[in-house]
Amino acid sequence: MDWSHVEFDWNHVRAFLVTADEGSFSAAARALGIAQPTVGRQVAALEAELGVTLFERVGRGLALTPTGLELIEHVRTMCDAAFRVSRVAAGQTLSLDGPVCITASEIIATYLLPPVITKLRTRHPGIEVEIIASNAALDLRRREADIAIRSFRPTEPELIARKLRDNEAYLYAAPKYLRTLGTKLTRDDFARASFIGFDRADTYRKGLVALGLPLTAKNFPLLSQSQHVQWALVREGAGIGVMVSEVGDADLSVRRVLKDLPPLTFPMWLVTHQDVHTSRRVRLVAELLAEELGRPGAARAKVAIP
Repeated sequence: MDWSHVEFDWNHVRAFLVTADEGSFSAAARALGIAQPTVGRQVAALEAELGVTLFERVGRGLALTPTGLELIEHVRTMCDAAFRVSRVAAGQTLSLDGPVCITASEIIATYLLPPVITKLRTRHPGIEVEIIASNAALDLRRREADIAIRSFRPTEPELIARKLRDNEAYLYAAPKYLRTLGTKLTRDDFARASFIGFDRADTYRKGLVALGLPLTAKNFPLLSQSQHVQWALVREGAGIGVMVSEVGDADLSVRRVLKDLPPLTFPMWLVTHQDVHTSRRVRLVAELLAEELGRPGAARAKVAIP
């Protein structure tokens, strides 16, 4: 087939690539943040442009046809090249005015970033900031964000990582919940407590056991990967949950559980792509984030309630 005169619509190409990675139109729609019918139309449009069939149905999912398998790696190469052009172009700009996209976990994005972004906008009103609050690690190589605040150091050689500090997190609960456990609580008393976990993996529980709490899987009847949901459950009195001290200590609706319990610690890393890091705008925003977030308590959360 002669494809020399085919003109690609990059939205169609992206829909094809993400659908191939995710295995269904519905999953691709969630990953792209668009409606499922839109993804289906974009893939169908690409198939019409090329005159081929790219997917076939397998159960409830989709599988690449032989033609789709032949094309997918070429499409990945094209997309990687396009993303690199975009990163390099962004890195060469000398203007401070324009957009910067920052991704961070829900808690950092909600409680720690707002005062920093407010200060940034006061100093540089021409900088437009998009904040993606996600506990997933977005791909900076694909320009899903310009700057990431992460709790782990990336391993990709093209990413530049700077450790800002170690965060301390403690266990918190509403006073009304703690009263159901009794007075003068000891660590053994928490064997009958309800904790709010992230998922069914055992990492969090084992970390608490290492601190001396006699917990089993039965102590985690409530699970949510959303930090906002977890914290709402803690404040409502549904159980015990973990939170960074800057947020937990400032919230008057909860109190620390077992004040002599050592903190759970995790690092805070500021990450950029080496190509984008050459942008004057991105460097300025990254430096302000490093300065403000690198000092414990500098972005103290204002979440106290009567």
